[in-house]
Amino acid sequence: MKNIVIQSSTRRDREKAELRGKILDTARAMFAAEGYEAVTMRGIAKEIGYTATALYYHFPDKHSLLVELCNQDFLTLAGYLQRIGRIADPVERVRKMGLAYVNFGMEYPQHYRLMFMTPQPVTDGTEKKIEKGNPDQDAYAFLQSAVAEAHAAGSFRKDIKDPELVSQMFWASVHGIVALHLTKCKDDWIDWRTPAKTAQLQTDALFRGLLK
Repeated sequence: MKNIVIQSSTRRDREKAELRGKILDTARAMFAAEGYEAVTMRGIAKEIGYTATALYYHFPDKHSLLVELCNQDFLTLAGYLQRIGRIADPVERVRKMGLAYVNFGMEYPQHYRLMFMTPQPVTDGTEKKIEKGNPDQDAYAFLQSAVAEAHAAGSFRKDIKDPELVSQMFWASVHGIVALHLTKCKDDWIDWRTPAKTAQLQTDALFRGLLK
């Protein structure tokens, strides 16, 4: 009897986890496609074939859903970048980060659209599981710390004095590649090159202008 109870409990826990994952995946896709403001809990429930009550059991409101998605997705990005975190040369680390960032965006398009291409309500940050400024969790801090390290080592031209500006310029450049391909890649008006090739050339060009 005890084994039957344990198995039943395990099955229920697995089913709850599967439903929670389905809710998150559906909400992510809908937020990215329709915009956060336009999506409702009732609409998400209808999309997955459940009642709104089932959603409220897992998430009290739409905002909590968004917070959970952002926590998960930004930690996923951070984990993606940690693969290159042991590269000793900070310049090479930034180069590889640019390519990894583009690969992340193309591998996880719905995540990327929600994270960087969907307007979201401003929060005070207390609900986030991401520690601001921690390169192990904060993708921007990972980039900024590598750029600052390269700047401190004297790798950049003498007239380049603001590592924060360099970080934001670099981020904007690779974001542009991902955003362009996610929104226009099916347009056969242009003979598209792969995002990876474009990112490689762009990164090389940027550093030729930045380095001594």
